[in-house]
Amino acid sequence: MRKHIAAGAAALAVTALAGCGAPASGDDGGTTTLTVFAAASLKGSFEDLAEQFEAAHDGVDVQLSFAGSSDLVAQIQQGAPADVFASADTANMDKLVGDDLVTDPRDFATNTLEIAVPPGNPAGVESLQDLASPDVKLLLCAPEVPCGAASAKVADAAGLDLRPVSEEQSVTDVLGKVIAGEADAGLVYVTDVAAAGDDVEGVELPEASEAVNTYPIAPVADAEQAELAQEFVDLVLSDDGRRTLAGFGFAAP
Repeated sequence: MRKHIAAGAAALAVTALAGCGAPASGDDGGTTTLTVFAAASLKGSFEDLAEQFEAAHDGVDVQLSFAGSSDLVAQIQQGAPADVFASADTANMDKLVGDDLVTDPRDFATNTLEIAVPPGNPAGVESLQDLASPDVKLLLCAPEVPCGAASAKVADAAGLDLRPVSEEQSVTDVLGKVIAGEADAGLVYVTDVAAAGDDVEGVELPEASEAVNTYPIAPVADAEQAELAQEFVDLVLSDDGRRTLAGFGFAAP
């Protein structure tokens, strides 16, 4: 995945971050852990951003936890020790805002849906309408997951009743099963199709404009590493952060 990021951009990001904060270490002089909960679709981009952050902060280890946004929200509501939360939609972030569990969410990226099919597209899927065929084994994200909510919006706008053989708890689960040949097609994000390379083929979805997902990020309230959490958020929102995200196919908010 890191081939998507120009070496010069990464170097700029490290240079820019170098002055963001003093070297951090744990109370015992060891490593300080910054825990970032992020939507599954952010995996590649946030792994690169975490490396940039660590390079600019001696003694800091960024621990990334990826899952469906709704699952991560539930974990934070139950007291999971997160410092930063990045959601694949505003609806899940709003749940934490309502519970006073995050501070000052900021939008940092957008994403849209695309149809992922196995190499060679054996079922001949060419459009959203094809996904409604009973002969097509379709996978969707569950409705409470951002990619599932977006899929429902797109289907409703097109007047289609999509009947998946399974509903998954994250977009990476959908993609993984398509790659494994367990389905003829799955609705995922354009960034996931790009990240999968030759493992899948993408079928463009003109209707995707009906459901553009906006990604917000925020420090978790009362985070153990509040200062570092804000600095990580600042990196994601920075020009260098957005260049990194753009390298993985994300659009600006």
